[in-house]
Amino acid sequence: MNIFTKFLLFLILPLVLAAATAVGSAYYWAHRPLDLPAERVDILVPLGSTPSSIARLMNQAGVSVNPQAFVVMARLGELDKTLKAGGYQIRRGDSAWVVLRRMALGDMTQRQITFVEGWNLKQIRAALSQHPDIKQTLENIGDSALINQLDGSVVEPLKNASGGLPSLAEGLFFPDTYIFPIGTPDIEILQRAARAQQMVLSRAWDARQQGLPLKSPYEALILASIIEKETGKSSDRARISGVFINRLRLNMPLQTDPTVIYGMGDSYAGKIRKQDLQTDTPWNTYTRNGLPPTPIAISGRAALNAALQPETHQYLYFVSKGDGNSAFSVNLTEHNKNVSTYILGRKP
Repeated sequence: MNIFTKFLLFLILPLVLAAATAVGSAYYWAHRPLDLPAERVDILVPLGSTPSSIARLMNQAGVSVNPQAFVVMARLGELDKTLKAGGYQIRRGDSAWVVLRRMALGDMTQRQITFVEGWNLKQIRAALSQHPDIKQTLENIGDSALINQLDGSVVEPLKNASGGLPSLAEGLFFPDTYIFPIGTPDIEILQRAARAQQMVLSRAWDARQQGLPLKSPYEALILASIIEKETGKSSDRARISGVFINRLRLNMPLQTDPTVIYGMGDSYAGKIRKQDLQTDTPWNTYTRNGLPPTPIAISGRAALNAALQPETHQYLYFVSKGDGNSAFSVNLTEHNKNVSTYILGRKP
């Protein structure tokens, strides 16, 4: 071997070794088991997701993955253009490559169901019963008995100031998309949604404004459900909450139509009559002061935060303008003018 050949080997060999080391490291990274925060982690991949956005979703779910390496792996494997939207479950022992392949193949052993902000218990149960991949176990259990099927850990913190538990499971479930294996019992999905709601409610309650006329987290949940149903524009939530808080402090009736509608049940035909406002039910906030006995719907994080972080102002009334916005007023005279303008259509 001549000197020139030895010199080339001297130059090239470190590069070859470095390349081999890099390839080996990349292979090890791609195929080593991922660190998971639990035995199984659900990931919902939206339509149009990229390897980069999927890596972010994984990290947000507690699955540590290097976004740049994940993108390079997808491109080198020619899987970056074949990723399919849907619900996936990452299991203990899965590697980044296994997860990527699963998403490229559309191997969705999981299904999903969405509970929408503002839904009531009847709508939630209908969605569960109509889902073909959910095991039905609650057909013979009525709404009033359903709360007894929930884990005590999510019901116990909802005791009222007198130590009593909620009489209904209404409003106890967090609106979100839940991913589950085929054949999952309906009660298991409700348990997950109840735990999620309890976690969000607990955090919001701990960060609440001081001095609110709310005696328990459950009362906050009730108020949040009313805000959820009353708000046409998200930016109005805190202001609407402030109206209800002002009324509670003055012991004024809340006079909110969604609670009346809820109390009417199946008799509501799309329109509230004067007679309905005068017919007393536990949820009629025209005939009874204070909060109704239960939530009237499920509340999202924004409504819960608004209930516990209300805007400070002097407004006591509001009325819908018909375009999603609300008109607020501090006294009945101003309110009647707004009603005349926005409800009756009269020019000011």
